[in-house]
Amino acid sequence: MKIAVFTDVLLEVPGGIPSSIFAQKESLEKLGHEVTIFAPGFSMEDKDVKLVPTHRLLRANGAPLSKRPGLVMKNVLEKYPGFDFDIVHVHYEASCSIAGMKLARRFSRPLVQTMHGREDMAVKINIPFPFKNLVAALLCFLHGRYIPHPVKVKRDNDLAASFATAKMWTLMVNHANFADKVTTPSKHFADRLKKYGVKKPITVVSNGVADEIVADVDRRVKKVDASLVRDREPGDSLRIFWNSRISHEKRIIPFLMALSLMKAPFLFSACGDGNALDEARKFVKRHGLEKKVIFYGRVPHDEVLDKMLGQHISATVSYGFDTQGLTLLEAEATGLPVFFCDPDMKESVPEGGYVMASGPSPQAMARALDDLAKNPARIKEMSRVMLKHRAEILQSAQIKKLVGVYQSFGE
Repeated sequence: MKIAVFTDVLLEVPGGIPSSIFAQKESLEKLGHEVTIFAPGFSMEDKDVKLVPTHRLLRANGAPLSKRPGLVMKNVLEKYPGFDFDIVHVHYEASCSIAGMKLARRFSRPLVQTMHGREDMAVKINIPFPFKNLVAALLCFLHGRYIPHPVKVKRDNDLAASFATAKMWTLMVNHANFADKVTTPSKHFADRLKKYGVKKPITVVSNGVADEIVADVDRRVKKVDASLVRDREPGDSLRIFWNSRISHEKRIIPFLMALSLMKAPFLFSACGDGNALDEARKFVKRHGLEKKVIFYGRVPHDEVLDKMLGQHISATVSYGFDTQGLTLLEAEATGLPVFFCDPDMKESVPEGGYVMASGPSPQAMARALDDLAKNPARIKEMSRVMLKHRAEILQSAQIKKLVGVYQSFGE
C-alpha cells in the first residue's frame, strides 16, 4: 500500500505523537508498504517526509505551524498531481491535517484519523483565563470553515463543563466524524469520543514502542553485564525519573511540590524541556532541592535510555489530559516501574507494575512515594512484572492492528 500521512505535530518538538508516527512508519515500511509524511517544518533529512508551507514566526506550543489548508493542498498536488495514494492517515486536527482530509475526500481515498489528545484540556491548561473562551471559539470557527460541524457539543457537568471545553469537544468530534475510520491509543479516550458524538468506527491501536529501542536497551545492558530487573537496596535513595515535557499540562510543578513534602530520601532526574522549565528550576532553588533534583533539558533519545537504566521508578503525573503516555510504554519496555495518579493510566500498564497515588494533589503523591520508599523490595517485584509484559507494547505487535484497519477498506 502507498500511505500518505498528514500531521501538524512531528518536527522540532519532542513528544509521544512524533515518536509514534515515526515508529509506525518504520514498521509499515518493514512490511513492504510505502509511507510518505506531510508535515510543517523547515529542515528534514528523511526523503519520505515532505515539508509543507510553514509560517516562519507563528508556532503552536513550540511546534512549527503550517499555512492555511488551501496552500498546503496546492503544495502537495504540485508534487503529487494525481495524489496516487491508497490510504490517507491523519494524525492531528490543525491546518496540515485538515488539508490531508480534504485531499482524501477530493480524490475519494480511504481516510483514517488518529485522535491523539485532549484538545479541551490543552486550552484549559495552557491558555490564560481571560482568553480561554476567545481562543476556543476562534479555533472552532476556523476549523469549521473547512470541516463541517453538524454536531454541537453542549456544556455539561463532565468533560464539557465550560464554554471553552465544549467548543473544543465540538472541534474534536466533528473532525473525527469527517474520517471513514478512527483510531485512538486508548479505550478510555475512545469511550469519551463516542460519548460526545463520534459515530465512525473506532479501533484502539496503542502507540507502541519501536522494536529497535528494546533491542538497543538489551544491547546496552549486555555490554555492561547488568540486568534490566531494577533493584533497590535498603537505605538507597529512591531514584525517580521524568521523561516527559517539562510543561504545565504534565503537572511538573505539583510533582515538585510533592517531592518537597517527601520524608524519604530521593533523587529526581528529569529529561525534557517545555513551557514550565524556568518555573520548575526556580521552584527547586526556592525550596532548597538543588542536591536532590537535576534537570537535563532536552536529551538525545539514546542518552535518555542510558539514564533510565539507573532508575527505580518513572513518574507520569498528568491528570485528565493524556490519552496514553509514551513514557509509560518506554518504561515498560525497559523494565522500569511507573508512578502516576490518573486512574486512566492503568489501561496502559500491567497490574503489579505501577504505583498509583490516591489523587492528583501533591500531598497524595508524596504519601504514595513515601510508602514505596519504605518497601525497597517492591521495586524488583514491579520491574519483573513490566519485563514479563514488554512484548505486548512493541510496535511490531501494534502495527498489525493498524494494518488491519487499512485492509478493512477492501472488505
